[in-house]
Amino acid sequence: MKILIIEDEVKSALYLQKSLNESGYQVSVRHNGIDGLFMAQSGDFDLLILDVMLPGIDGWNLMERLRMNSAIPVLFLTARDSVEDRVKGLELGGDDYLVKPFSYAELLARVRTLLRRAPLRPQEFLTLGDLQIDVLKRRVQRAGQRVELTNKEFALLHLLVQHQGQVLSRSQIASQVWDMNFDSDTNVVDVAIRRLRAKVDDGFECKLIQTVRGMGYRIEG
Repeated sequence: MKILIIEDEVKSALYLQKSLNESGYQVSVRHNGIDGLFMAQSGDFDLLILDVMLPGIDGWNLMERLRMNSAIPVLFLTARDSVEDRVKGLELGGDDYLVKPFSYAELLARVRTLLRRAPLRPQEFLTLGDLQIDVLKRRVQRAGQRVELTNKEFALLHLLVQHQGQVLSRSQIASQVWDMNFDSDTNVVDVAIRRLRAKVDDGFECKLIQTVRGMGYRIEG
């Protein structure tokens, strides 16, 4: 899980970075609001730990701008301890508010709670042997060669690789890829598998897509 800390006190930021790294998180740090906002908007982070008193853009302003296009969980970590400040931070879209000085054990507990609430990000890359899938760009390569797939073929391959090694029945495939109830008289799944095999397996010694008679299909290296 990736965390961004925006904190102008260098020692505090380095302490937090070191401690969170040791707790298993990948942590980046920025020391002013302008750089922090740019990093938060352009990076792929699971949580933002944000101070209020920052050079360039303060935490309040940064929060307002961030919430225009981002739902990243935000933990305010600041010396401003009035009730008004806490309310303001939460009303601007903050998810939690912790006052300095703080216990690291408490901060870690709050970080874990916020990360549990956050929706899971889809896996961006899937691999199986020499097969590579870029999920976001919807690109497929095998042994470095581009494989051109239709939308349904990509969805079918994506489903199989997500469950690599598992046998998926025709009804499971039909419901997930075509959003339809499987009719035993319909051969849409078999036809799609045949076309996908021709693109993914033909010309390669190792055949990835396998038929399990009487049960369905699976993919494995």
